[in-house]
Amino acid sequence: MTTLIHNAVLIDPEAGTERPGALVLKDGAILDILPAAPESLDRFAAVLDADRRHLAPGIVDWGVKVSEPGERHKESFRSAGLAAAAGGVTTMVTRPDTHPAIDTPEILEFVARRAAQDSPVRVLPMAALTKGREGREMTEIGFLRDAGAVAFTDGDRVTEDTRALSRALTYARSLDALVVTHPQDPGLSRGAVMTSGKFASLRGLPAVSPMAERLGLDRDLTLARMTGARLHLDQITTAAALPALERAKASGLDVTAGVSVHHLTLNDFDVGDYRTFFKLVPPLRQEEDREAAVEALASGLIDCLGSQHTPQDEESKRLPFEAAAPGAVGLELLLPASLRLVHAGRLTLPALFRALSLNPSRRLGLPTGRLAKGAPADLVLFDMNAPFVLDRWTLRSKSKNTPFDGARLQGRVRGTWVAGRRVWPVPEDR
Repeated sequence: MTTLIHNAVLIDPEAGTERPGALVLKDGAILDILPAAPESLDRFAAVLDADRRHLAPGIVDWGVKVSEPGERHKESFRSAGLAAAAGGVTTMVTRPDTHPAIDTPEILEFVARRAAQDSPVRVLPMAALTKGREGREMTEIGFLRDAGAVAFTDGDRVTEDTRALSRALTYARSLDALVVTHPQDPGLSRGAVMTSGKFASLRGLPAVSPMAERLGLDRDLTLARMTGARLHLDQITTAAALPALERAKASGLDVTAGVSVHHLTLNDFDVGDYRTFFKLVPPLRQEEDREAAVEALASGLIDCLGSQHTPQDEESKRLPFEAAAPGAVGLELLLPASLRLVHAGRLTLPALFRALSLNPSRRLGLPTGRLAKGAPADLVLFDMNAPFVLDRWTLRSKSKNTPFDGARLQGRVRGTWVAGRRVWPVPEDR
């Protein structure tokens, strides 16, 4: 079956271009890229007029938590997959911080089966770096890699035993496996729920200095240099960390970095009167840190932008700020929230999709993230100017813990394709 999508504005993050054009899809891949629709449409089994909306590579959201196994009431592969499709996410790279942690091939194979059965989008699981994510004994990295793990991480649980982390990185290097760390000094950050500053003092909340991120980053980069391991830093959110990251890249270390959309579009003032939907890990930063992170993403110093989707139920959020569970959902809101930066003139659309699609794909060795002949037909069609006010109860995720509830956003997904098959809107939503 050959499909034509024409009258679109094509966003090509690889070439850095934004231009009118049309795509021909066949057998799950992009067959051809045309400047416009041909005069005769008879040879196409399906034809879609994009009505001058933007068509881009599907989003690869790196760092999604799906709460299977253990907390399926918070998020399942079915609900997460629907939320992803509605948000233009065609690949979810999932975290291993489940109950139990994804630290054996058997648990990983269970997750892969559930994902294949229930999710309409691609799911690529990461596995735990250490057993139980306890930071003491490394997992069977080779067996987990053979079972389908695309990377290894303990999530936001920082490995305090430097020797154990060094051994894990050395072993990962021998297998050319990618390790993902969360740069933070655990001693300084333990128990903290805000970034230190006047606002945190006024609210009387335990806070952590931004230098805790710099200290954790320095350690992880030193170990990467010592072991030669491939390293991805999942959250770089402070101005203090950026010079060290820049030096590491300039020296040739095989290191990349990511940031969440919440840390690019919100700051610590948004916590307001103890609003727990704004409690995140790491905590929201000061405005100068947010500005620095935006500039680093625009320049390419920070490579990847994701949602860090972390579902929490109402009971765990309706608590005093210190006691509330951290995290926010973001699969469905990653694109419209990110478009705030485009509308503000801080990013171009090709630069945005470089961070959302191309760079995550390259780092993980995936063929996605490109508009090129032969590339997978993983696509998102969106109206970047369509305004709406978010009602969190309309989200497809089981959990509704978003800091954007009631926010004015721009950008509606009009279609999502995975391997050439349209997965959004689903029939009942068309």
